[in-house]
Amino acid sequence: MKLLIVDAFTNRPFAGNQAAVCLLGEERDGDWMQSVAAEMNLSETAFVRPLANGFELRWFTPAIEVELCGHATLAAAHALWNEEVVNASEPIRFHSKSGVLTCRNAGEFIELDFPALRVEEVSPPIGLLEALGVTPTFIGRSKFDKFVVVDSEQVVRSLNPDFTKLRQLSMRGVIVTSTSSDTRFDFVSRFFAPGVGVNEDPVTGSAHCVLAPYWGDQLGKTEMTAFQASVRGGVVQVKVNGERVILGGQAVTFLKGEVSDVGCRLP
Repeated sequence: MKLLIVDAFTNRPFAGNQAAVCLLGEERDGDWMQSVAAEMNLSETAFVRPLANGFELRWFTPAIEVELCGHATLAAAHALWNEEVVNASEPIRFHSKSGVLTCRNAGEFIELDFPALRVEEVSPPIGLLEALGVTPTFIGRSKFDKFVVVDSEQVVRSLNPDFTKLRQLSMRGVIVTSTSSDTRFDFVSRFFAPGVGVNEDPVTGSAHCVLAPYWGDQLGKTEMTAFQASVRGGVVQVKVNGERVILGGQAVTFLKGEVSDVGCRLP
């Protein structure tokens, strides 16, 4: 089985978000997938299996299986096109725990058709603000995560959360965001999810399913450019289309190898 490591939401190696992509020839059980993901020890490992009408796609952190992951979907589409499993001119339909996700090759960018996730305002969970060390202007929650708005990009970039405290809270993760002070971008964010084995995710596609409709409403825009301000950093193009969000990004293959039941070996 082919195994690739892909840097997603970037056009150069050593940036964006790493994802492992395992191209399966047959169905494998979830425990085996989880073991492979733990062995890879990246924020996400994607498992892709051909179906009659597309591909099955499952995502695993080193600790758990998740319902939605943007950067690993981008990496999986990039792998299928670059390994010539699918013709580059053909769209890809992934069947996932979040329904059918369609990807298409749009020139320099890969576009992902994802569900829009709305935010509802809530009171902060006990311990959240203390763990983040911020004073928010808005606190909400989406289907998966807590959502915290702060008043400047400087606050977002300077965050140094207490991951031990965050890990104790009942949530997948927390998105912290503000408008951008850089005219190239509309908004910036960071994403922390120590509870699922990822202290800070470098670039989080699923978070932008929340960020895009929120900032679209705030800024009066349907198309925006976002920057996730992690150490590696990454650029996400977003388009809000009703109850869907189109995420645009680039990807670079960093490594190719093979995986077997007993481990990994490079060619």
